[in-house]
Formats: sequence, C-alpha cells, structure tokens
Amino acid sequence: MTERIPCIREGCANTILPATAAKTGGYCMPCKQEMEREERQRYIEAHRRDVNLYAGITDPVKVLKIMHEPQVRDPLIRYVPYEQSKEQAYLSLAAEQQDEMKDYAMHRIRTGDEDAGKDILLYLVCYHDTSLTAEIPELLEQEIYYPVILYKSASAAVRDHLLQQVNTDDENRNHILLMLAYIGDDVVVQQFRQWRQSPPSWRSELYVAPEHYTTEAGWELRKDGQRRELFITPSYSLYKVKENKETSVEVSRDSFSLLTPSANCCPWCGNELTTLISLDVKHPALKDVSWHAQQLHIQTCVICSSYGVVYMEVDAVGEPLWSSHNVMPLGADEIDPDDYVKLAQDVGRQFRIATVSRRAFHASEWAMEPSLSQIGGHPGWVQDADYPTCPRCSTRMKAVAQLDWGEVEEHGEGMYYMFICEPCQMTAVTYQQS
Repeated sequence: MTERIPCIREGCANTILPATAAKTGGYCMPCKQEMEREERQRYIEAHRRDVNLYAGITDPVKVLKIMHEPQVRDPLIRYVPYEQSKEQAYLSLAAEQQDEMKDYAMHRIRTGDEDAGKDILLYLVCYHDTSLTAEIPELLEQEIYYPVILYKSASAAVRDHLLQQVNTDDENRNHILLMLAYIGDDVVVQQFRQWRQSPPSWRSELYVAPEHYTTEAGWELRKDGQRRELFITPSYSLYKVKENKETSVEVSRDSFSLLTPSANCCPWCGNELTTLISLDVKHPALKDVSWHAQQLHIQTCVICSSYGVVYMEVDAVGEPLWSSHNVMPLGADEIDPDDYVKLAQDVGRQFRIATVSRRAFHASEWAMEPSLSQIGGHPGWVQDADYPTCPRCSTRMKAVAQLDWGEVEEHGEGMYYMFICEPCQMTAVTYQQS
C-alpha cells in the first residue's frame, strides 16, 4: 500500500497520496480548493468597483425603469442603491408619470416579460389606486388573471364578460370570482346574492361557496344581501424610526402607543400580555369606528395568538380583559414562553403613526416592498383572507390594523392582524406567516 503523507497546510490533519501532493504542491484537495477560493475573494475585493446606475438621474420614471431591469450578476461590480426605496419612488409619481409607467408595464408584457409588467401595474394600483380600465381588455386577451386586484377598475363591459365567463371557464373560475369580488359594484353584489340564494351548477367544484370569495376583496354579503365592508378606512402607516435618527415629532404615549407590556398574563401559557396598539378614538383612522372608551386597546398574547384567535373584551373603564369566549388552540398547552424571544422593552417607542393617510389597498399585497404595518386599510393577507367571527354575535369582525413582525424583531416574521366587533365591543388578534 502506498504510504500517505500529511497535508502541508498548518492545522490540517488530512493525509494524501504522493501523486496528489505532486499535483497540489503538498496540499490536500479541500485545502487546495479553499486556498483558491480565498485567492479569488482577495482578487474580487481588490478589483471590485462601485457602479451607480442612477447617477445624474432624478426623473422617478427613469429611476423605476432601472429598478425593474434585472441587474447583471458580476462579483466585480457593487451596485450603489438608489437613495429612495421603490415604494418612495412610486409614491413620488405625478399623474402623467403614472401613465408613463402603465405604458411601460404593458410594453414589458407585450415583449414577453409578463412578471415585470404585472409587478409595475400592481404597484400603481396599490399605491395610487390607478385605473387600468383601458388596459384590462388586453390583460384578459393575454390571459393574465393574476393578481386579481388589477381588475378592480374594470369597465361594465368587462364585468359582464366575466359574469358570463365564470359559468364556462372551469380552469380560471377561482380567479374570475376573485376578480368580480374586487370589481364589487351593485351588479356584482346582486350576482353574488343570487348565487347564495340559488347555488350555480359549478358550486360543487369550489372549496367554498361563491359568496365567500368576496372576503378576499374586503367585503361580505350581509343577511339582507347588502354589501358590508370588512376593514376600516382611511389607512395610516405605522413605521419604524431608524436607529440614531432624530425626530422633531414628539409622540404622546397617551394618544398612541405600540407593543406595551401588560401587568396581566396569558391564562394559557403564562406569558405577559402585550397591547399591540393603543390609539385615541378621536384619531382620523377611527373616525367611523363606534367605540365606547376613549382609547382603543388591542391586546393579546403574542405567542398564543400565533396558534389561534385570541379575543379580548372591554371592561367598564375601557380596559381590555381576557374573554371567556377564548378557546385554547391545539398545541397551546405545550407552549414554553422561555423558548420565545422576549420583546425589547422600548421596541414600541421606535414606531410612529403617519400624519397623512394612504390608499386603502396600499399594503394589501404582503409580498410587495411596502411598509405593511398600518391602522386601517385592506389587510395584507399572507395566506387566505380570514376574518374571525365574533363569539357573541356570530358576525365577521372588522380589520382595524396589522403589524409586520419582521419590523418588530430582528429575525421576526409573519403578520399580526387586529379586529373589532363594534356592537359587542370586542377585539381579536390572529397571525399568519408564509
């Protein structure tokens, strides 16, 4: 047997054949490959250059076109990010610039880059409530049925076409029902009402009844057949102030606060309860909310509400109380709070509430870039729309806020959704993650 010799790299205990040593200069193959990677990395670091694709460009349309172009992957190039986020760039668009971006999106779709084109249209619809009435017939011709929110500005002619197509198009029926829900005009409401009274022949092919599709668009049919909204408006962003960034805005902790600990503990896991949001009912976001107390407190156990719905009631002075209607979700009895990261004591003080409202559907698509945390506005469902039912009156509760946990904790994920039932003065919190 040929005698093996040690690798000459300091600290390596491997042995190699003499033939291998002759090829590698005395190193084992793992060491040789590692040395080559290190040499390559040193070369990259020494020769890497910064490339600013936005140098001298101030037109937001040109900026966004660059943002939507795929960048060439080159380890020797370090791209300089634009000074604003994509969200900020979109929000700066004037009306005529929005039209330019619409035209550009349709060009991308026509030239085969459907994904980029749809993304651009989605940003325009969510951030600006841009009408796509003129573009929708072409989208249908291209058989683009998703994202369904693109169709909420469809014309009456398109609506009528979809009402006919849904009866025959088995492959796209789910998307068409959602598109109709987003259109949501009187004719659509009447059709969903008829489907509820007399289920169509294709009802058996669906997982849920046709009228349940409306919840994805943020509304439902009441018992009397009228449309009822399932989220409050207007919408105000909840944003996090960057570390070490001074702010001239002094926030009153009495009128608004986030993530404040409670003296009470969760009856299920023993973890202290957390008031996710506390907001003065006179705030414009709550202008249409009927709440008996001066403050709307939405409290929960941040651990247990990730397993199931947590309801809270309101006492005589407006303070939240653990509801007797709570039902322990499966697995909650095995929770050990010590396995979860404790919230930093001042984490809520880093958040502010915007002074200007934004579009109702701004944060409705959770996979987009936008700041997702908000009070008011259509929820950004990570999974399917899931409005909890009030345990007292059996009515779907209204969405009032959502909190992106990725903004709260360094390695946090998922979304906490907050709901109210005004007649019963109850709150609820649920959670979804990808």
